[in-house]
Amino acid sequence: MDIRSIHALLRDRFENIIGELQTPERGDASIAVAAEGLADVCRFLRDNDATRFDFLRLISSVDRGTRLSSIYHLYSYPHSHTAVLRVDVDREAPRVPSVSSIWASAEWHEREAFDMMGIIYENHPELTRILLPDDWEGHPLRKDYQPPAEYHGLTNT
Repeated sequence: MDIRSIHALLRDRFENIIGELQTPERGDASIAVAAEGLADVCRFLRDNDATRFDFLRLISSVDRGTRLSSIYHLYSYPHSHTAVLRVDVDREAPRVPSVSSIWASAEWHEREAFDMMGIIYENHPELTRILLPDDWEGHPLRKDYQPPAEYHGLTNT
């Protein structure tokens, strides 16, 4: 099943939750999903016989200026097809439902996106920093991030 067919299937099932299919000149096409419907869409894609997305390859995140994106790269071993879902949220209140109850591997990916970008994954079982120390301030992959001049006696020069 190609991405256009997957998009059409999702639009039919979740018409108010599914947005446009973005097809850039380079890179993977992605399907926009409203944050409030993400878990239902992901569960459907995992459990539906036509899609059977049984593997979450990764979750990435992007700072788009006024919005942050949480991007889900899915793969189906039974069907050998892929899909990319994109959830855009306001950078001042970046909240996205966790999909860790759907794919256990999401726990680590969501923690990394939280640590580096500051996206809060609601209902995550342990949303804590995974790469940086617990007392680190800010999220280094945001475009407006300013690194500290000093951290525990170490200077940033």
